[in-house]
Amino acid sequence: MSFHLELRNVSKSVFHRVNETKIRTLLFSDLNLKIGRGELVTIMGASGSGKTTLLRLINRLSDPDSGTILLNSIDICSMPPQELRKKAGMVFQLPVMFQGSVRENIAFGMELWGESMDINALAKDAGVPEKLLDADTGRLSVGEKQRVCIARALSTQPELLLLDEPTSSLDSISAQKIETMLLGLQRDHDLTMVWVTHEKEQAGRIGGRRLILKDGKLEEHAED
Repeated sequence: MSFHLELRNVSKSVFHRVNETKIRTLLFSDLNLKIGRGELVTIMGASGSGKTTLLRLINRLSDPDSGTILLNSIDICSMPPQELRKKAGMVFQLPVMFQGSVRENIAFGMELWGESMDINALAKDAGVPEKLLDADTGRLSVGEKQRVCIARALSTQPELLLLDEPTSSLDSISAQKIETMLLGLQRDHDLTMVWVTHEKEQAGRIGGRRLILKDGKLEEHAED
């Protein structure tokens, strides 16, 4: 069965406190979206528009107020979270490292999900030099850490990769190297990617299908 992701009438609110008052803010309402196998979708929008929240809903780190998210026609709320996150890997804006070596960090996902893959091959795919595999992660640059996170996300052989501004903490040269590496992975492995970015220039470089989240609605973004 061909991979596909579908959002049906998805709505989400967040709450925050102003003094002693709890305020509800509607991030988005009745979002509908279909993504097929091998698609690259970039989602743009202003800070606070709900881009990261949308990725978190797909990965079930949070649940919608209403609506349904389907992965291969199955409601993700009916799937064990571990099974969902094996199929849908996520790379966060700031790299999350565990204590230990690069090798141990990449292997973490395989141990968690019972996978057995070649760590050296995963590292190579993510652009992690072999000489760093036994290095302590505390000694890595931010760019190197992000590559390790990508290798770890790939270790479960996901069908979908969710990218939450993965280059926002990097300098422009490092960011473009990560972009090139990710686009190569997407092309070579027919990997479906949903890439959140706040940078119009980056969205233009990445290409693919461009969407914008604005005023609670998700719209196709025409090419300039």
